[in-house]
Amino acid sequence: MAVRNQLIHRLPPAVWTVLADPNCYGEWVVGPSESTPLDQAWPEVGSQLLYTVRLGPWSTEGVTTVRHQVAGRELELEAAFKALGTARIFLQLRPWGEETLVVCDEHPLRGLGGALHNPAVEALLQLRHRGMLARLAKIVEQRDEVGHA
Repeated sequence: MAVRNQLIHRLPPAVWTVLADPNCYGEWVVGPSESTPLDQAWPEVGSQLLYTVRLGPWSTEGVTTVRHQVAGRELELEAAFKALGTARIFLQLRPWGEETLVVCDEHPLRGLGGALHNPAVEALLQLRHRGMLARLAKIVEQRDEVGHA
C-alpha cells in the first residue's frame, strides 16, 4: 500500500477547495491530461469524473468515482482505468498548526492492477504520489496567494 504525506502551507479549507473543484483534477493528479465532471455533484458520494490519459499519439479514458467523503477532511476515490482495473485513492486532510498535512493512501483494488501489484509497482506509486502531492500543494498555495480560496 503506497502511503505518502505532504505538508501544504495553507489551512485545510484552502486544500479542500481544490479537491472539491472537478475542473482541477487533471491539474494535480499525475496521469490525466483532462477531466470532465459527469454530473454536478462532485465531490458527493457517487459523483464521477471522466478523465483522459495521453501518451504521445495514444489516449484512453477512465472514470473516477467518489466512494466516501467528509467535507473538508476526507476524500476517497475509485479510479477505473479500463483493462488495468481500479485503484482506491484516499486523501485525508489533517490540520497541522497553520498548515495542512495531506495523507495519500493508494492501492490497486480490482482487475489486472491488483493481480500485478508488487514492490516495483509500489515504488512507481510513490513517485507518482510525490509528483501529485507537490502539484496539489503548488495549486493550493498559488490560489491562496491570489485570493481564490
